[in-house]
Amino acid sequence: MPPRLIKKKRRAAVSLAAVAAVLLAGGLTMAFSRGGGLPAGETYVDGNPQAVLYAPGHRAQVPEFSGRTLTGSPLSFATYRGRVVVLNFWGSWCPPCRSEGPTLAALSSKYSHAKVSFLGVDVEDTPVNAEAFEQGFGISYPSLNDPGQAVAQVISSVVPITATPTTLVIDPTGRVAGAIFGTATYSVLNEMISKVAA
Repeated sequence: MPPRLIKKKRRAAVSLAAVAAVLLAGGLTMAFSRGGGLPAGETYVDGNPQAVLYAPGHRAQVPEFSGRTLTGSPLSFATYRGRVVVLNFWGSWCPPCRSEGPTLAALSSKYSHAKVSFLGVDVEDTPVNAEAFEQGFGISYPSLNDPGQAVAQVISSVVPITATPTTLVIDPTGRVAGAIFGTATYSVLNEMISKVAA
């Protein structure tokens, strides 16, 4: 490689490192200026910053939404009022969704006799692929077909649904009591459900 190109690449690498350092310092300054803590009414589950519980009085109301399930049946969120709802945004094309598939299947079975319901929202997917995914992991609860992310956009007005998987735990009054931004593990989601259902 010509010496000029090597020097340019080194300068670019140094510049990027400097920018990263400034951004990191800025982020740390912001964290320390807020006291380094979470906003009022929020706690992490098991110290996991991607799993947040919201205290009563700090919970956003979930807007009403409806759609069709993967099998074509109409479904409205209003029919779930009075129950704890685990609302999972997923896609058969999403590797982390595959990782959490067994967790969701196991916990939906564990809580099947409690006042806890599971509901999926399958985004940017085809019903054929999605149904194969559910059958493969033994998921028996319904999922809405959301190829254009219409449901995800409605929910994003109160909680950011920016990636899959995202899992919300909604209290019986229809408010978001907890959120997992990323792959749900058995221990974290189980703890979240048990606390909200208590």
